[in-house]
Amino acid sequence: MKLKPMHSSSYGQKLKLSLRYLKPQSSPLHRSTPFVFAPLTSFTDSASTALQLITHMDSGLLTIVGRSLSVSATACLIACALGLVLGAWLGVARFAGRGVVLTLLNTFLAVPSVVVGLVIYLLLSRSGPLGYLGWLFSFKAMVMAQAVLVLPVVTALTRQAVEDAEGLHGEQLQSLGANPLMRSLLLAWDERYALLTVMIVGGNIDGFTRVMTTAIALETSKGDLPLALGLGLILLTVVLLLNVLIALLTRWREQHESGGVSALSLGVSV
Repeated sequence: MKLKPMHSSSYGQKLKLSLRYLKPQSSPLHRSTPFVFAPLTSFTDSASTALQLITHMDSGLLTIVGRSLSVSATACLIACALGLVLGAWLGVARFAGRGVVLTLLNTFLAVPSVVVGLVIYLLLSRSGPLGYLGWLFSFKAMVMAQAVLVLPVVTALTRQAVEDAEGLHGEQLQSLGANPLMRSLLLAWDERYALLTVMIVGGNIDGFTRVMTTAIALETSKGDLPLALGLGLILLTVVLLLNVLIALLTRWREQHESGGVSALSLGVSV
């Protein structure tokens, strides 16, 4: 098969046409003056859209908030169930190496969440020791990571509360024949209002906020500013309500203790 020869004139015209499209055009990148890109939406537009998402109960917004609440509540319950028992025992027990355990516990309080996420990822990956569970990128993995974050906080605060109570009532309980396990249970029950605050604070620090901030960062990177702002408003509202609840519990506890002291002094005077 013979190839048809191309005329030089037609070839030259096509080459000139191609070069013309390859030349730099008058675009913002070739202008001498700086080009300012206009924002897609203003802050007022994003805020109004975010309020509309909240008031109209947007399905995507409710899904993220519901998932955050479920993950945080489950992780907080697991961490509190373990942390309250472990903290109460550490507040009463005296054994060799207790100082090392407390040092490690205080160290775990400062571990970044990124490090915890990396360790959980390595454990649950296919090549990890827990890879056979198939929990990677699942609800259970999120709960596991959140529980690991909350556990040191609850344990440390519980240990401090029970240890302070041990200093006040420990000798009296020992004289009544209470062993360390019984003393830890009795002192934990006596400090139940403080421990309730511990549970709320622990979940507030590493529970709800962790999940919500991740969703806010993701939606911001995707450019969905109204949804990110709506999640931020919900996050601020939840944190505000938690702080109000903690303040009310603290005030009620102080009034309860002052009432108990007044009744005790009245009984002694009588």
